Amino acid sequence: MSGAYGIRVEDVPNRDYLHYGEVLFNNTNSTALVGKSAVFRATNPTVCSNHVTRLRLQKSVESDFVAFVLNMLRQRGYFARLCTNFNNQAGINTTTLANVRIPLPHALERKALLVEMDAARAERKAKLAQADTLLAGIDNFVLDALGIVPPEDEARRVFGVRPSQVGGEERLNAEYYHPGRTKTLSALQTTSETLRSRRLTEVVHFEREQLKTPGENYLSLAHIQGSTGELTDATNTASGNCLAFQLDDVLFARLRPYLNKVYRAEMNGCCSTEFHVLRVIDRQALLPEYLAAILRSRIVLAQTVHMMTGNTHPRLTNYDVATLTIPIPSMDIQNIIATEVNHRRDEAQRLRAEAEAGWDAAKARFEERLLGEAS
Repeated sequence: MSGAYGIRVEDVPNRDYLHYGEVLFNNTNSTALVGKSAVFRATNPTVCSNHVTRLRLQKSVESDFVAFVLNMLRQRGYFARLCTNFNNQAGINTTTLANVRIPLPHALERKALLVEMDAARAERKAKLAQADTLLAGIDNFVLDALGIVPPEDEARRVFGVRPSQVGGEERLNAEYYHPGRTKTLSALQTTSETLRSRRLTEVVHFEREQLKTPGENYLSLAHIQGSTGELTDATNTASGNCLAFQLDDVLFARLRPYLNKVYRAEMNGCCSTEFHVLRVIDRQALLPEYLAAILRSRIVLAQTVHMMTGNTHPRLTNYDVATLTIPIPSMDIQNIIATEVNHRRDEAQRLRAEAEAGWDAAKARFEERLLGEAS
């Protein structure tokens, strides 16, 4: 086991290592998540939390089948009714779990059900991969449309800085002058004859309207997917003050900038104070859709990852965000980029919806056939 969690290999008894093919049952969590199960398929030495019950099955029973059944029972609310609650969490102990009865049709029927589910899962995985590929390709499309060739990644930790590079800057920490950042700024300057660049503070207002009572459409960092700007199904709620935002504002995360969380608002709402709320000053010169796309790009990420300060919770200072340099092309190019980004997002959402609908239909068929067999 990795020492990252403070566990030494010599302190782990052999019996605690997971076995390939075991079913892992989530025994303690929120009521809705108790019973969530998966099959362990890794080959490296691994241990698990005591909030997980390990089920080692008889060789004649397929792990995948049991995991499917347990997840089906969870979705039907069966484990929620069996849970006991303690310390603001729900749980099922091993005695209760051992007495759970599951439908177990004959082996040929189980294999037929698994073949159908495996095919449905593969189809879902393929469509989700297509959606991810579409979104991941946006960055290359944006930079190609701008004619910008970003410098190669600079992983080195030792580099020199000339005194002339420090002049006029407010920062003296070495990371700020990392070649990854300075070469990116040079690449933008190289295209300055055909593509003007501006500091962020020149083209947006930083909105700081604070709300003590959060309203609808609250967004935390967890609600925004990194690098794509898509919304997730996180359920986080506001625990303090938040910031108001409007349709077409761009939310730019200042905490852990390497996660690259940028979202163009598609509604009015409020968000965590860990976001900067950016409102375009002149929409005849800068499109919000383009602004969000460029802020998620490698040429901005190469700047922000070398500007953050702090160890446990690395953040960008207000000054650093205000002085971020972004290229601003003609409106024609911005429109081309915005149209392509919207097309890819729509197609990705369609693929994801199809993937989930197909998977839900497969689970419904599995349940219908299984319960019919059991009755």
